[in-house]
Amino acid sequence: MLKPTGCAAGTGHFAAAVFLSALFCAGRLSAEEGPLSLEQARVLTLANSRNVALSNLAVRNAILEERTALYAMLPSLSMDAGGSVSLWNARGGTAKIADTLGANGGFSVSQGIFRGGKGLVQRAINAIGSGMARQDAQAAYFDALTAADDAFFGALEAAASLEAAESSLETAALSLSIAETRFQNNMTGRGDYLAALAEKESKENERNRARRDLALSREKLKTLTGLPALPELEAADFERGGALLSALAGISDDGIDALTRRLQEAVYANNPSLVRARLAGVQAEKGLSLAKRDYAPSLSASFSTGLTWDRAGGLRYASGRFSLSGSVPLDFHVIANNVEKKKIARDSAALNYLEAESLLGLETGAALLDAAAQAGSVLSAGRACEYAEEHFSLALELFRLSQSSVSELSDAAALLQSNRTALIRSRYGFLRSLSALRSLGAFASDAELAALLLSATSETPGGEKGGTGGDR
Repeated sequence: MLKPTGCAAGTGHFAAAVFLSALFCAGRLSAEEGPLSLEQARVLTLANSRNVALSNLAVRNAILEERTALYAMLPSLSMDAGGSVSLWNARGGTAKIADTLGANGGFSVSQGIFRGGKGLVQRAINAIGSGMARQDAQAAYFDALTAADDAFFGALEAAASLEAAESSLETAALSLSIAETRFQNNMTGRGDYLAALAEKESKENERNRARRDLALSREKLKTLTGLPALPELEAADFERGGALLSALAGISDDGIDALTRRLQEAVYANNPSLVRARLAGVQAEKGLSLAKRDYAPSLSASFSTGLTWDRAGGLRYASGRFSLSGSVPLDFHVIANNVEKKKIARDSAALNYLEAESLLGLETGAALLDAAAQAGSVLSAGRACEYAEEHFSLALELFRLSQSSVSELSDAAALLQSNRTALIRSRYGFLRSLSALRSLGAFASDAELAALLLSATSETPGGEKGGTGGDR
């Protein structure tokens, strides 16, 4: 997985890396026609994301603004040149152009000597603005990754749901075949036959809806990745995250509280939106400092010299001129009003940070609880699915032997379908919850998040001991 540090450290290098990776993935897919992996979908989504591209442009613009503040502190240099010619003399007669030719040139330099330190403060403000732009770019990066994960898992979930729907349709078709044979042989009533017929039509309708959902989810993923045609998708490996799933499923209430606090620490330190809110508070404080420096007097110096030439006098040096000027502000009421406005902006930024921190803490806790709940659902739904499959096999055998009705077989099939659906949803819900946690904490990889959760659960009451995890 591409690491977010590239986005923060150098926007141009980050964009180039994403673009080259996207070209490599697209070429590999075209050449090998292999399945599309999650990592490839992420890279292609990043390269195709307009929000990521816009945020990278915003970083470049912020860097230029930072340089502008630096350049404003340097000496200002200028050169000027001009020429002249007289078209007629003072008596109204025509002048000889060659005798009245003249030229001049000048050079000047000016430098602010003292402005109350406003230049340094402004430069610091612009530097903080660059940091905020980088955090926005990092947030766009993880938003794109989350969108890619959601679309990829959505397509896999839709494919699994279609497979389950087709299996249910096959079961309903088999049930109808047996019911039809029994009805033709007067071994059952018309009601059972009609019930089997209705069940088969219902399952066919579910299969058609599943096909539609799969087509829509694949179209969404194709749009995100920018691929002209979406290949087959690489299946999710649910075994690789087994240790983490078991650890989260078996954690106690005290353990989940301790794990939430541990995870929140990491999220508070790295979440792009919260870091940006923290930088906004620092920038607002600097803005207040800048406004207060308007009370200070300013002092600047300049030097100028030049050359002149005309036909009569030839080339002459102009005298060098040095000037020193200063100003003292007297509109204190305007400055005081601006200072009060900056104080309000500072206090607002502080409140915004506290609000963002509070909401992020709740969001992190909710995402972790969702991950733990989904992990428990995966285990329980898996066991329920095994029991439902065994129950359905028994019901089908009884139905073959004419010892049960169509409705009883239909109930067993519905129970199996319900548990299969629950297992599919909980499996991909668990993967989505991990994706959400990774984006909240701006983790560099899935393995980093898994390592943190596993190490924390091994230290908390009710957690799994000695588990190891890797990239899912």
